[in-house]
Amino acid sequence: MSRGQADKPPGPACLRALVVHPVLKAGEGGVRAPDSRLGEAVGLAQAIDLDVVAAELAPVAKRRPATLMGKGAVERLGAVVEANDVAVVVVDGHLSPVQQRNLEKAWSCKVIDRTGLILEIFGARARTREGTLQVELAALSYQRSRLVRSWTHLERQRGGFGFLGGPGETQIEADRRMIGERIVKLKRELEEVKRTRELHRSARRRVPYPIIALVGYTNAGKSTLFNALTRSDVLARDMLFATLDPTMRGLILPSGRRVILSDTVGFVSDLPHELVAAFRATLEEVLEADLVVHVRDISHPDAEAQATDVEIVLKELGLSETVDRGLIEVLNKIDRLSDAEKQEVLNQTCRRPGSLAISSVSGEGIPALLADLDERLSHNQETIDVELPLSDGAGIAWLYRHGDVIARSDDDCVARISVRLDPVNAERFRRGQEKGRTAP
Repeated sequence: MSRGQADKPPGPACLRALVVHPVLKAGEGGVRAPDSRLGEAVGLAQAIDLDVVAAELAPVAKRRPATLMGKGAVERLGAVVEANDVAVVVVDGHLSPVQQRNLEKAWSCKVIDRTGLILEIFGARARTREGTLQVELAALSYQRSRLVRSWTHLERQRGGFGFLGGPGETQIEADRRMIGERIVKLKRELEEVKRTRELHRSARRRVPYPIIALVGYTNAGKSTLFNALTRSDVLARDMLFATLDPTMRGLILPSGRRVILSDTVGFVSDLPHELVAAFRATLEEVLEADLVVHVRDISHPDAEAQATDVEIVLKELGLSETVDRGLIEVLNKIDRLSDAEKQEVLNQTCRRPGSLAISSVSGEGIPALLADLDERLSHNQETIDVELPLSDGAGIAWLYRHGDVIARSDDDCVARISVRLDPVNAERFRRGQEKGRTAP
């Protein structure tokens, strides 16, 4: 059944594409509706400017080792390819190298699967050195089993890693030895980048601020919320994978407490395992975060399934304890809901402690979110009683700058202060006193 033309007009360099979502038998296709998965696959294809001229569901009663789909489906889709002059078919599922080559022969055009498409997007979007290296490493690991290419007549017209390209692409026709050597070199370069990131983290620990990490499904509105909170200009578009490289900015909470807010890459269902491993270092900010905020697009019909996908990836990254304890759920995009739907979401937040409803666009609910973050960070603090000479202006100022002073009484010589500090700063203050310094 055809799903029609793409809404977005194609650019001059766009390749005409057919998107196919194989509908597997019950129990194999996950909890999502096939139409929803097909729509997401179309969005992924459009994210790298493919001109999606048709989108099809393809029932798969039994997986075929040669082509995944049955002969009838292959022939029907071949007719769609021919009728629409399609240059590339995107199969929203995993294809073995043999299946990919056989479908290319049957349809006389380029074929890529979901993994190849996501890697292509990441290759076109990564901007930082670490992001670029991580994506290339993932792409080469994927390519290693797919060195044979039947179709090399398509000209290379965009960034990425060449899963859609032809004669201009690099490494595609390299042998396993050359790819293996490049992988070894990339891993060495990544170790250098990781050491640099560790130096940056060490610097933050010396002047420590709590870290709040935003996570969520791609296009959930993390970057829009990030910009609204920090008054930044991180790319925020209604597009899958608009943000790939992590961004960090300072944020002052209502109490005056300074924190670091981290915007991270969006997650997606069936994220390639190559990317989960490759981006583990990129997501280390999440592993070290004091608070993890799960931003959800509550207006999306598959909001619950998307939330499950995010939690699965977080657990794969080693955050099972954080997920089990409960993430801070931010139900975003309530401005897109009807009045009745919005009221239901607000009722839901009342029933589920830790959930807040907001709109990153209109700003509704953001003051409550900031207050909630402030309160949660206060729960992690410990209260200490300090006596400092009134002449020690630097020490007193340090306590005000790094903690919450909840009581103070002075006499002629001494300031007696009760202050809440996070565990790191409390330990820093104690070490400073042991060394005879009042200000660390």
